Amino acid sequence: MLVIDDNIIENKENKNYVALGSFDGLHYGHLSLVRKTVQVAKEENGKSMVFTYKNHPKTLVSPEKAPKLIMDLDTKLQYLEEENVDIVVLRTFTKEFMSITAEDFIKLLCEDYNVKGIVVGFNFRFGHKNLGDVELLKKLQDKYGYKLYIIDQYNYESEAISSTRIRKVLLEGNVSKAIEMLSKPYLIKGKVIHGKQLGRTIGVPTANLEFSDKMVIPKKGVYYTNVIYGDEKFKGLTSVGNNPTVNGTELTIETFILNFDKMIYGEEIKVYFIERIRDEVKFDSLDEMVDQIKKDEEIIKNRDIII
Repeated sequence: MLVIDDNIIENKENKNYVALGSFDGLHYGHLSLVRKTVQVAKEENGKSMVFTYKNHPKTLVSPEKAPKLIMDLDTKLQYLEEENVDIVVLRTFTKEFMSITAEDFIKLLCEDYNVKGIVVGFNFRFGHKNLGDVELLKKLQDKYGYKLYIIDQYNYESEAISSTRIRKVLLEGNVSKAIEMLSKPYLIKGKVIHGKQLGRTIGVPTANLEFSDKMVIPKKGVYYTNVIYGDEKFKGLTSVGNNPTVNGTELTIETFILNFDKMIYGEEIKVYFIERIRDEVKFDSLDEMVDQIKKDEEIIKNRDIII
C-alpha cells in the first residue's frame, strides 16, 4: 500500500477511485465506503484510494472540543492495508486547507490525484464552511470527469453507526458493543513502563501501559482483553482505574497477562478490549484483592482469543 503524506501523486497514469471521510475509527460505516471503493477500482482496472486527514479538523477549528481518538494513525493504516486499499493520502488539516472551496477541493482531487470515481456517505459535507454536499458532487461529475457513488447509512441496532456513538459506549465501558460497530476490538497500545510493582509481590504481575491521553479510555473497571506481544497472542485481565485499594491517584491501565512470565519493560504491547468483567473495587486488604483476581482469572480462562 502506497502512503502519500502531504503531497500530490506522482504517477498520473492510474485511474484512482477515492473514498472521502475522516475515517477516525474505521467502523463498519467507514468500511462500507472503503470496501465499495476497492470493489469499484477492481471493476474499472484502477487503483483504490482513501483520502483522509492526519489530524481531526476540530483540533484546528476548536481544539478544546476535539474528540478523543478511537484509533491511532498507524493502526488505521494497518487496517486499511488489510482491506486491500492501494493508496492512502494523508493531508494535514491546516487553515489554508480549511479555506479551500468545495469545488476547488474536487478539482484538486481530480487534477492532483487523477480521481475518476468518488465514494462518499449519504450525508458527506466538505469544503470551506462545509458548504459542499452530495448534491454538489452530483452536479460536478461531468465538469471534472468522475463518477459518484453514494453509500447509505450503516446501522447497528436500528441506529446509525458513528464515531460519536462508539466513543459513548467505550466511556460507558460497553466494549462488547463497541466491537459490534468497529468490526475489531478496541485497541490501546504502548510501551510497558515501571509502576509500583505491587502485582509482582502478590503473585499477579501486571504490565503497566504507557498510553496516550489523546485516546478514548474505557470506563474504569476490569476487562477481559487479548494481548499481542511480538507475534504472540495471550489472554489478559486489564484494570483501568486508580488502584483504590492502595490509595492510588493516577489513572493506570495494567494488564495481568495469563501464562506469561517475561520482563518486557520498554517494549510495546497491544491490548484489545473484549468484555467488561466488573467495576473497579476498593478492597479491604491485598489478600481480598488477590482472591478476586483469581476469580476473574477463572472467568476468562475459557474465553476465546478473538483477535
